[in-house]
Amino acid sequence: MINLGKQIKEMRLEKGLSQAQLAKEIGVSQKAIDYWERNVNEPKASYIVALVKYFEITYDEFFTDN
Repeated sequence: MINLGKQIKEMRLEKGLSQAQLAKEIGVSQKAIDYWERNVNEPKASYIVALVKYFEITYDEFFTDN
């Protein structure tokens, strides 16, 4: 099973971004990024779209557990 929080955090760290920087790029709060990364909440579909576009990856890559 895919761990979305882990996936988001890994992508963010690969780009050298803070949670606040990523939040600003996709239009959410830093707390939202924190909750996603800790698996408290999952991003809405519209934010998954924003993440995929921002990181320039496919949906398959986003939803593949590495």
